[in-house]
Parts: sequence; structure tokens; C-alpha cells
Amino acid sequence: MKRNIVIAAVTAAALIGGGTATALAVSGDSEGTAPRAADMKVTGAQAQADDRDDDRDDVDARDDDRTDDSAAANSAKVTAADAVAAALKHTPGTAVSVDYDDQDGDDRGPAAWEVDVLGNGSTWHSVRIDPANGKVLGSQTEREDDTAEVRAALKGSSVTAQEAAKAAAGKGTVTSVDLDDDGRDKGWDVETHASGKGEQDWTVSLTTGKVTADKADDADDSNDD
Repeated sequence: MKRNIVIAAVTAAALIGGGTATALAVSGDSEGTAPRAADMKVTGAQAQADDRDDDRDDVDARDDDRTDDSAAANSAKVTAADAVAAALKHTPGTAVSVDYDDQDGDDRGPAAWEVDVLGNGSTWHSVRIDPANGKVLGSQTEREDDTAEVRAALKGSSVTAQEAAKAAAGKGTVTSVDLDDDGRDKGWDVETHASGKGEQDWTVSLTTGKVTADKADDADDSNDD
């Protein structure tokens, strides 16, 4: 109804004035004007730019977290290898990972080394070690679905998580050791932090203890350049 009234009014004005009138297109009963295609393109481009900014902010936040953990691990009196030894003394089994967890202000308590120990069957233990004195802060029992894969990856290995941490210590302060049980290149994934070099990733052989630079990490550095 509104559209018919507008058209009629424009027509009447043209007849009375003896001139020409330009009618603006009106879509349906909407009182506003439809967005132009150019505006839509700008809006879409801006949305994509905002998404990219959000992604970069997320990456920066993760990098900041890793930097904080690394700095705290540098000042810890207890090394990653020491933490593994303390955890195994408290909870016998096979250490599968150790990670420096900076939890200051978190509900879980102060910063600590977290050591995952595989016990009998499919039972796992998460043991928290004080980085200042090596004492056990607490432990909890868990169940994991990848126990079979972990045992298969460790079969025939002669280098432990503790030995991997010691082997990579020459590259910098070890902040984490984790078993890589995926693909053909199985080994210990080790992160270190060295002054002036930041965070670096290494692979320690399960059989020889040889330390090599992580290929995926090198590729990421090349892409960043």
C-alpha cells in the first residue's frame, strides 16, 4: 500500500509541475534504504580484517603465556629432569611428559612442574612438583584413551623422559618434555628457552638420545620470515 501511494505521488508531481521526476526505488514496506553493494563489500572486508586481528591477538596471547612460563622455569631451582625423578620416587611408573605450569593466581595453586606418569594398566598419575624444592605438591589419578599408543611408542625405547631432558639441557632451559607417539618420527618433543633465542623445539631420539632441531618448528620459522 505504501509503495502505491509513493508512486502515485511522484506521478502527480510530474504532471502538475510539467517536468520530470525521479523515483527512488523502495523495497517492500521498509522505511530504510537497501545497503549498496560497495558498502556490503567494505563491511565484509572489515569483518575479515577483524577476524585476522583476533587470530593474531590469540597467537600473541599464547606466545606471552609461553614466555611467562619460560621466564619462570629459568628461575626454578628444580630442573625438568629433577622433577621427573621426584615424581617417580613418589609414584612409580613411566614418566611420559613433564611441563612447567605457571599457575600463580589460579585455583590449582602456585607454579609447579606437572609430570604425567603411566602406571599399571591404563592408570595415569598427574604429579605436581614444587619448582623451588622438589617436594610433591599433590597428585591425582586419571584414565586416558591413548594408553595403548603410548606403550607401543615406548616399546624398544632406551631413552627416558628424564634422560631426554638432560640431553636437551645443553640447548637451554628445558620447559617441557612430551612423548610424540604419532607418525614415523617418534621421539621426545622437548621445548627449551635460551637467552636471546626465545623458545625452541627439539626432538630427542627414543633409542640414541640424539638431539635434533624440530623440523616442523623450522618450517614455521621460515613461514614467519
